[in-house]
Amino acid sequence: MEKLNIALFAGGNSSEREVSLGSARQVGRSLDRSRYEVYTIDLCGTSWAYTGPDGTKTEVDKNDFTLPLPSGRVRLDYALVMIHGTPGEDGRLQGYLEMMGVPFSSCGLASTVVTFDKLLCKRIAAAAGLNTAPEIMLYRGDAVDADKISAALGLPLFVKPNASGSSCGVTRCNSADEIPAAVEAAMAESPAVMAEKFIGGREIGCGILITAEREYILPVTEIRPKKDFFDYEAKYTPGMSEEITPADIPAEVLSELNRMTVAAYRACGCRGVVRIDFIVTPEGVPYFIEVNSVPGMSSGSIVPQQAAAAGMDLGRLFDIIIEDTFFKRPSGGCNPDK
Repeated sequence: MEKLNIALFAGGNSSEREVSLGSARQVGRSLDRSRYEVYTIDLCGTSWAYTGPDGTKTEVDKNDFTLPLPSGRVRLDYALVMIHGTPGEDGRLQGYLEMMGVPFSSCGLASTVVTFDKLLCKRIAAAAGLNTAPEIMLYRGDAVDADKISAALGLPLFVKPNASGSSCGVTRCNSADEIPAAVEAAMAESPAVMAEKFIGGREIGCGILITAEREYILPVTEIRPKKDFFDYEAKYTPGMSEEITPADIPAEVLSELNRMTVAAYRACGCRGVVRIDFIVTPEGVPYFIEVNSVPGMSSGSIVPQQAAAAGMDLGRLFDIIIEDTFFKRPSGGCNPDK
C-alpha cells in the first residue's frame, strides 16, 4: 500500500504556539513511518512552511494543498491538526480544509467554532443536561463594575478570555479589587471576557474519541495543581502539578463523568480525540468547564497519559483517528472534477 502523505500542522498564531510545536514533535515521533510520510508544516501568520532534512524551507501551495519540493511536487493527502489556539481550534484552518476537500484529524469547522467560544460551548452543554457555573460576560469597551460582579458571582471567582486556551489570560480573583486587572489581562487574549462563579472541588480531565465503530472513553485524570488553579505555568512547568491517571473516584461519579463526556462530545459535534474538563464538587456533582478540541500531546500532556493507562500508545491512537477520518470526504455540492 502506498504511504499516506500527512501534513502535520504545528505552531499557529496564539500564545499556545510553543505548546503546539511540542505536541507536533511528540505526535510526529509516534507515527508509523512505514504507513505515513510525514511533513510537519509550521503555520505562522500566512506562512505554511515545511523544513526539509537539509534545512530548505518550502511553502505549501494553498491553491491545491501540495508541497512543491525541489525533488517534485507532493500532493498532501491528509491533515493532522496539532495547532492549539488560532487557527487550529477556532475553525479557521478547518474551514480551509473543508473547502479544499482535505480529510483531517480534528473537529470540523462548526464544532471548533462552538468549542472555542466558552460561552457558546457552555450553553450547548447546559442544553444537553450538563451542570455549568453561572457567568457574567464583558466585552471590549464595557465599564467594569467589580463590586457588582463579585456580588453576583461571589468570591473567589475566575476571569477568563472567552476564546483562548492553555489557561492563557485566566486569573483567579480572591477580592473585588483584583477584577479590573484580571479583565484587562483576559482582554489581551480575547475581545470577550467571562467572569465565572468559582466551583470548588477536584479538577478532572476526560479524554474521549468516538469513531464510526465504537466509543473510546479513556481513563480519567485528576489534576492537582500546586498553585491556586491549573494555569499555564502549572500545566507546562515540570513539578507544578500532580496528575493522577486513572483518578481515584467513586464508581457512580465516574459513570456520571463518562455519561456527561459522551453527551458533551455529541452535543458539540466533536470528531477525533478531545479532552473535556470538569470540576467535581465534594458532594460528587460534576460541573462542565470546557472542551479542548485539539488537546495537548506533548510528553507531559494528559491525553497521552490516559491513552497509556488504557494500554494504547500514541501511534495507535492516531492510527485509529486517521483510519476513521481519512475516507470521510465532505458530501454535497458540486464536484469540479466531474
